[in-house]
Amino acid sequence: MSARRVLAIAYLLLALGFIFLPVVMLVQYSFQDGLLPVPPFKGVSLRWYEAFLANDRLIHAMGNSALVAIASSAVATALGFLAAYGMARRRRRLNLGLQLLLMAPIAVSYLIIAMGLLIVFNWLGIDRSLLAVGIGHVVINLPLCFAITYSQLGEHQANIERAAHDLGASDLKALLLVTVPMLWPALLAGFLIAATLSWDEFVIAFLLSKFEVTMPVMIWSMLRSGLNPALNAAGTVVFAVSILFVILIELLQARSRRNG
Repeated sequence: MSARRVLAIAYLLLALGFIFLPVVMLVQYSFQDGLLPVPPFKGVSLRWYEAFLANDRLIHAMGNSALVAIASSAVATALGFLAAYGMARRRRRLNLGLQLLLMAPIAVSYLIIAMGLLIVFNWLGIDRSLLAVGIGHVVINLPLCFAITYSQLGEHQANIERAAHDLGASDLKALLLVTVPMLWPALLAGFLIAATLSWDEFVIAFLLSKFEVTMPVMIWSMLRSGLNPALNAAGTVVFAVSILFVILIELLQARSRRNG
């Protein structure tokens, strides 16, 4: 084996270690029997998962995270699809400018978006709540859903839609019965990506929530009082759900490539 190949492998292992070592430590100490999540590792136990499941605040916060992730992702996916479909089928001079406006939130810090939304909500008299958090997550996820859907709207779908119109289908029927089924892998992928980002998003959830908080905000709040091994279990569950979303997205993309 050449020296260049050895260096490349060593660099790859160091990069992977740098990325995954914190996660490995988190998962490892979620199974530790000891009180302190610090070395040395003291036996294997599920006691902290039992403590996590017995903590009503954590379970309630996880339910809030799931609710916000599902609802905001569904709205972002629907709005992103409608925007992408409109721009792909109704080409106008302003389309480029509208695309730039839709994609602009990607280039803006979540902190700036959260502060701006907080000012707007205060002006409108909307209290900080899960609804406000959900609106914030729609703002940050809509550009991604739009970009994913728009990239899949090719001329072959337009030809099939025209054929449906020739056979007597209305615009709404062609949209629901022809276009949406053809685009379901892209729509589902956009939904899952948005749900993944919403599931563990902290900044917007922290600034726009009040009494009803999501899981990341609850974990941060509990960490302020010191290390708690049950939080390692909670963090492991959050990480596992995120990984599940990523696996589903990869499977969808692989299937889309095979079908394409």
